[in-house]
Amino acid sequence: MDSVDRDILRMLQADGRASIRSVAERVHVSRANAYARINRLIDDGVIRGFSARVDHERAGQGASAYITLKIVQNSWRTVREELQALPGAAHIALVSGDFDVLLLVHTPDNRTLRELVLTRIQNIPEVLSTRTLLVFEETDLDPQSGQSS
Repeated sequence: MDSVDRDILRMLQADGRASIRSVAERVHVSRANAYARINRLIDDGVIRGFSARVDHERAGQGASAYITLKIVQNSWRTVREELQALPGAAHIALVSGDFDVLLLVHTPDNRTLRELVLTRIQNIPEVLSTRTLLVFEETDLDPQSGQSS
């Protein structure tokens, strides 16, 4: 990856709908070159996809929480598959420290969140314990500047 590729990545992180023409103009390459570079970044797995940044509350997902999980040793792959299937699961990470997994979920309300934790997550055999941290407010950071958007 060179500086042009990094500039393309920053542009697409800020606006995944940017046209090839506008990308090419902003990074000072031809449209064909920009197109080829973006396709190479996709093929190489650097760009994993394009998505919309969603206001979860306005989208009917008013309750958000980070859930920490302690799991049976060496059960990460199994637990990850179970967590990926959960409605509202937004981010899953295997971490070090006092717990093993950090899960971000968005649900319509606290009742749905409670059911998700108590009946779905805690019933996964490899999950030893959970702790739920309610999100009161969240701010997405602009990938270009690190500032809120």
